[in-house]
Amino acid sequence: MDEAIGLKALLLATMAGAAIVLLGAFYALFFALGRLHASSRFAVAAMTSYTLLAGAVYVLVRSLALDGVWITVVVVMLAGYFLLPRAIWRLCVGTHGDSETDITEGASR
Repeated sequence: MDEAIGLKALLLATMAGAAIVLLGAFYALFFALGRLHASSRFAVAAMTSYTLLAGAVYVLVRSLALDGVWITVVVVMLAGYFLLPRAIWRLCVGTHGDSETDITEGASR
């Protein structure tokens, strides 16, 4: 990364970064809704969000010309975005119970 990146590449990287954050939030939201309502539509929306997130990460890597250790950081970031909503779901289910009765009773209180 010896050469300075241009304004166009910097703008593209900024938009890709914003897309990564938004798509990560959408993935977590749709994943949780899919598990909560046992809906395959939400599961498909979650995986679509994650696929778009991976595409935004690719755009970020290309626009900033990342290499070396930064590729490792990107891979860890992608793994974290994929695995952490699942881990948080398990934590919530383990802490609060997983039956639909528990969920509906909690909402009526």
